[in-house]
Amino acid sequence: MIDLSLSEEVRAAQADNKPLVALESTIITHGMPWPQNVEVARKVEADVRAAGAVPATIAVLEGTLHIGLESGQLLRLGQARGVAKLSRADLAACLATGGTGSTTVAATMIAARHAGIEVFATGGIGGVHKGAETTFDISADLQELAQTPVTVVAAGAKAILDIPKTLEVLETLGVPVIAYHQDAFPAFWSASSPHRAPLRMNAPEPIARAHRLRGALGLPGGQLVANPIPEADEIPAEELAPVIARAQAAADRQGISGKALTPFLLSAIFEATEGRSLTANIALVRNNARLAARIAAALKNLDAEAASGAQGPL
Repeated sequence: MIDLSLSEEVRAAQADNKPLVALESTIITHGMPWPQNVEVARKVEADVRAAGAVPATIAVLEGTLHIGLESGQLLRLGQARGVAKLSRADLAACLATGGTGSTTVAATMIAARHAGIEVFATGGIGGVHKGAETTFDISADLQELAQTPVTVVAAGAKAILDIPKTLEVLETLGVPVIAYHQDAFPAFWSASSPHRAPLRMNAPEPIARAHRLRGALGLPGGQLVANPIPEADEIPAEELAPVIARAQAAADRQGISGKALTPFLLSAIFEATEGRSLTANIALVRNNARLAARIAAALKNLDAEAASGAQGPL
């Protein structure tokens, strides 16, 4: 059996049938320094609450899978050293050995499904890395989206990735990619990219209904909602392109790959942009949290309407 621990807030939300939004914890342990990491995590949780849902930050602490962190647990995680970065491949091993780890997109989706949470807000998903035709470096996030029924709200794929190949893999895996309020697929720090998203929706309600209909049709997997960073907070793609290219070239020279590649690239881009990339990252995560809360609330409204007979069966 999985040793699952719900925070008091999450337990109360489930008892009262309130909308819940899952949040990852890798941004806390690997994305920002102390104490900014905890400050931002608390702001993101507050954004979810202000938009009408309950946040559930997910992490493994000493072999227990936590759905929602109490204040003291969040503080300890934010200051912890040597925290494992967990994806599908190592989540069970961390639980089995009593370890502590933060959850990536894939691991957060798995944990959310076990806790009955259907919506998850993150920064950007992983995807196909540049040069993957020789390295085969493809994030487990894509496969997770194809098999775990959670709607993921992100600002697209991380801009360090090969976006066209990422979109191709998502299409092959049958994952709905829904751009929010625009036709272009967003590029993480940039609101837009040259690549058109397969689908577009302009409100939380149709996104929620599509989630329910996928379940009714017996289709596995979730949805990717690509929510662009607010234009006031973005870094234009043309400014970022040479910065990303230089960071990738440095990684190639140093032989950095696998799990170490993304943190290396993000750190190099942070230095090159004098911290602007992190400021933009915080803005887009908070923006995604607000939209995810609205989608979670729309799902609860759909269920209430169906229960009352106000609409036909999904």
